[in-house]
Amino acid sequence: MIAHEPCWLIVGLGNPGRRYARHRHNIGFRCLDRLAARHGLTFDRVQNRALLATGRIADRAVVLAKPQTFMNESGRAVAPLVRAYHVPLERLLVVYDDLDLPPGTIRLRPEGGSGGHRGMRSIIEALGSQDFPRLRVGIGRPPGRMAPADYVLQDLSPEEEERFDRVCERVAEAIHCWLTEGIVLAMSRYNGPAIQ
Repeated sequence: MIAHEPCWLIVGLGNPGRRYARHRHNIGFRCLDRLAARHGLTFDRVQNRALLATGRIADRAVVLAKPQTFMNESGRAVAPLVRAYHVPLERLLVVYDDLDLPPGTIRLRPEGGSGGHRGMRSIIEALGSQDFPRLRVGIGRPPGRMAPADYVLQDLSPEEEERFDRVCERVAEAIHCWLTEGIVLAMSRYNGPAIQ
C-alpha cells in the first residue's frame, strides 16, 4: 500500500483465541480469513488492538482487520483504525453474525442500527455514526429455550461447518463486488436466499 493512498477497511467481528474459533459468533473472522486467502493476504501485524492484513484486492488498497478486543468492545479497535487510515465511512465494511437471518443468508446494507448486536453497538458508539456499510451473515435463532448468548458461543456442527464454508466463499465474492462495483450492485446480486 502506498502512503496516503485512499483505502478500504474491511472488519470481521469475532472473539480472539483458539477456544472461540469455531463459534457461530466468529463468522466475521472466518469470512475475513477466506477473503484474505483468496487474495494472497496474510494477517501478520497488530495495530490498534486488531490483527491486520494489508494489500490489494481488485487494485483497491485494503486493510482487513480482526479486532482482538473481544466482541463487545469492537469499537475500541475499529474507530482508531478508521482514523489512522483516514477511511471515509462509506469505505468501511463490517462483517458479522446475525441471529435474525436464516442460516446461510447474507445481507449487505449501506447503513443501519446495531440490531441488538453488541459488537456493532460498540462500533456505532465509538464512531458516533451508523452510516457505514455492513454485511450480516445469518446464523438463525437458537433451538427451543436456549439463550441466544449460549447459542452464539457454541461450536458449529459438522453440517454447519460445510454450509458456512460455502457462505464464507459467497461473502468473499460479495466483498469483491462491493469494492469494484459498489454497494447497490453488490446488494442486488448477493442479498438472496440462504445457501443450503
